[in-house]
Order: sequence, then C-alpha cells, then structure tokens
Amino acid sequence: MAPTTAKGVTPIPDYDAIIIGAGMSGLYQLYRLREQGLRVRVFEAGTNVGGTWYWNRYPGARFDSESYSYGYSFSKELLEEWDWSEHFAGQPETLRYLNHVADKFDLRRDIQFSSRVTAATFNEDSRGWTVTLEDGSSFDTRFLITAIGPLSTPTLPRIEGRDDFKGQSFHTARWPHEPVDFKGKRVAVIGTGATGVQTIQTIAGQVGHLTVFQRTPNWCAPLHNGKIDAETQKQIKAGYPEMFARCQETFACFLHTPDPRGAFEVSDKEREAFYEKLYGERGFGIWQGNFRDILTDRKANATISDFVARKIRQRVKNQAVAEKLIPRNHGFGTRRLPLETFYYEVYNRDNVDLVDITETPIERITAAGIKTSAREYEFDIIIYATGFDALTGAFDKIDFKGAGGARLKDKWKKGPETYLGIMVHEFPNMMMLMGPHTALGNIPRSIEYSVDWVTGLVRFAQANQLTRLEATPEGVESWTDHVKALGVGLLSNEVNSWMTGINSNVEGKQTRIIARYSGSAPAYRARCDEVAAKGYAELRLG
Repeated sequence: MAPTTAKGVTPIPDYDAIIIGAGMSGLYQLYRLREQGLRVRVFEAGTNVGGTWYWNRYPGARFDSESYSYGYSFSKELLEEWDWSEHFAGQPETLRYLNHVADKFDLRRDIQFSSRVTAATFNEDSRGWTVTLEDGSSFDTRFLITAIGPLSTPTLPRIEGRDDFKGQSFHTARWPHEPVDFKGKRVAVIGTGATGVQTIQTIAGQVGHLTVFQRTPNWCAPLHNGKIDAETQKQIKAGYPEMFARCQETFACFLHTPDPRGAFEVSDKEREAFYEKLYGERGFGIWQGNFRDILTDRKANATISDFVARKIRQRVKNQAVAEKLIPRNHGFGTRRLPLETFYYEVYNRDNVDLVDITETPIERITAAGIKTSAREYEFDIIIYATGFDALTGAFDKIDFKGAGGARLKDKWKKGPETYLGIMVHEFPNMMMLMGPHTALGNIPRSIEYSVDWVTGLVRFAQANQLTRLEATPEGVESWTDHVKALGVGLLSNEVNSWMTGINSNVEGKQTRIIARYSGSAPAYRARCDEVAAKGYAELRLG
C-alpha cells in the first residue's frame, strides 16, 4: 500500500500509473509513460509479454494483417533492425518480436508477471485507484490504464460433461506451452471461426482422423501468404513512411480501403473480374478493398456472397459437404472474415469429417468423446475453437468499482457506454486502451493512436497539477449515441457475432448491442484530436 504523508495531505501512491496487461498496447503504453518520467507498473497474468500472441499458441495462429503493417511504427531503429520472414507472420515469430521489443526498450523491469488483477477500486479521498491481485496484494496508483484486449477472454461451450472427458482437451486460446502430439490421434475441433479455420487446416495432415463440429459456417477467403525475400525486405523498409501514412488514411488502418464504386456501377463481366482479382490477392483486399456498398446493400452483398459460394463449390469435391460450408444466415464480410490457406481442401481428405451440429446437436461430452443426437464419437483430443467473450468480457472478469461504489459490470449490463471508447463516467482517472467503442481495424495502428492520446491526457494532467479526470454523463451519452448511429444500415449489425456482443456461451449476452465503433479510423482520430486541442474541456477536470 502507499506510504502516508503528513496529516491532511493526499497520500503518495505507490505508482503514478498502473497498466493492466503486457500485450502490444500495454508494452507501448509503458514505453510512453516512462518517457514522461512517471513511476509505472504493469501487472500481467501470464509469465511473459505478448498478450494475444502469448496466449494463442494453437497450430496455425498467425496475422491476417500484413506483418509489416502490424508491427510498431514509433521507432525507426526498431523498423530497420527487425526482418519479418513472411507477409503474414505466425505466432512464434510475433511472440519473438514482442519479446525483442520488451528487451530492446528494457520494459521488463517495470512488469510484474504471473499477477492477475481481480479488482480495482477508486478512492475519492486519495483521487486514485487501489488495484488488487489474485494473491491478495494491492497497490495504489493515480492513473489506471487497462490494456486487456478486445479478444482476450476465451469462452467454452455450455455443453454438459466437459469435465468428464479422459483425453486431452483445451481451448485454442489456452493452448499448452509444450508441443501436442497429433500423430495417429483421433481429434475433434468444435468451432469454425477464425481460430478454428487456422487450426483445422494446419493439423489435418498430422492427425490420424479429424472430426470438425460446425454450428455456423463462415465465409473465408485465401490468405496467399509467402516468404519475404531479401529484395522485398529492402523495398518494405524503404517504403515504411509511405506505408504507415497510407494506414493512417484508410478506413480501418489496413493497407486496403473500399473501392469508391458501387457493385452495380460496373457491368456483370467487370464485377466478376474484380472479384477474381481480389480473390487472387493477398490479405483483406476482398473484404476491406471491395466495392463500397457490399457491407450496406443486400443486393450488392449477394453478388460477392454468390461469387465466394461458387469458389467453395469448386474447391470442395463432395457437394453435400460444400453446401454445409456455405453460410446461409449472413452475407460475405458481415462477420469478421477468416483468411485461409487450403482450408476448403481439407474436406477433400479421407481422414476428415464435417458434422453439422444444427442437424445433429452435441448432447454431451463423455469420458471417451462426444455424443450427438445421431451417434457417439470417440476421441483422444478435443479442441475448443469456441471464441471469446469479446470487447467487454475482459472487463467483466475484474471487479471495477468507481466513484460512489459504481460497478462497471452493472453500468454496462445493457451494453457499454463510453466516452471516445477510452473513458467511463464515474470511473475517474481510468483510461481504456482498445476498449468498447474505439476504432479497431488493424489493431496495432489503433493501439499506437490510443496510447499516444492517453499519454497526452496524462501529460496535460501532470502539467496542470490535475488529480481527477472524468468523463461527463453528457459526453458519454453523446459518444454512445454517435457510435450507435454509425451502426445504422450496416448489414453486420443484423448478424449475431462477437462484433455485436453476442455470445451464446455467456450468461446475459444473447442480445445484440453496438459494442464497436464502425466509422472510419480517420474520423475517430479527428474527433479525439479535437477534444485534445480544446484542452480536454469536455472532461470534468480537478
């Protein structure tokens, strides 16, 4: 706990700032606050840095943003010395990169590992926060910054008997640190979202037999990954300034941005050729660089959905299986798009079966495997690729109590309410990195902006001897209404997904909400910049 001072004087906290999480946002926030000369401590639940890339060690885990657009941009020296080996780096390489960053900038000395935060309480008298860890220890701080990630709380399916299974079982986001031996094993994968797709396509050739249990098929498009040769490496490094400038200009900070044309402003032949071109190119171009109206106009969306459905039928030999892999309840790109490498060809293998659990639901997990309404399956390994309690889930795991004892979980019961996605009324001196209602997109680009904005606010408070920064109820209402308005007309907000706050495996999260900012990243930054330029006058300062 903090040392006390003379009577009547505010106690000196243990730290000027505490950051929860040592992933990509936590590391950069630590770097920036240390530049300001602040006493900072990071508490990290894991045994090392990396966040997403520490926890998600499943086979095939990798970027779907181009590696060079994903790394930090703040250090020219770092950009020059790090060589990405692939256009879309795998998890081991990304984790090495983040460890390199932690070592290069000597960040570990201010990080406490194996330290899970369970509670954080605001104290009106000290105008600071008390942060409590799982072991019962607690620390005081003036500023509390959450760097806990939008996709960091895994969820397991609510299926009876999960604990009865005698073989190995794990969630993709809690993969064992030691290698898993698949040779000759009977393996089940439950889930066909992005992590399921990457896992399935990677292990299909290693296992004895693979059974995929699918509830909702997803539209997927080819990743077209490849090694980066020496000449390309040179070009990438020479082009970093222009590339990062482009990321600042595009809608979602990717290298791709929507085509200005509508899907019906070209001939059928031109549209088909454009889709073929996008399908053959690397990365998110087919999602982020497609016609401007495919995510808002049902008829326009049907043209790209029909195109990708034809591709699935061409790639999967058994047409009955192909039809099961084609989504019927949402259009292409209205849920986050998984990028794949020969995923559909997996279902041409003799050792792979697809089970549609809308036809034959899973009734329970047994000691030997999985029982559906049709039959019992025996497995050696069960893999749960069942996703995350997204956007608000990581906040729900910590008991945040603000001014007057307000509980964040109660406040957000009907959906998040934030100011700029960074602050919450009644939670003074608490700032969220990549919280609900912020611009996500190519996340590291958004992380750097959010960290720099928070750092600017802290710098302003220090310079003006402010000890209390709080969002006003009017500011929160205005921003939350703005975020909701931006979602009107988007086909994605009519779909059940983590982007609309739906998670059938989490109690109370079966109603669609607007949990993400769906406007452009440049517009988001312009609004935040305006607030800063006016001296943060929209906040309650004291």
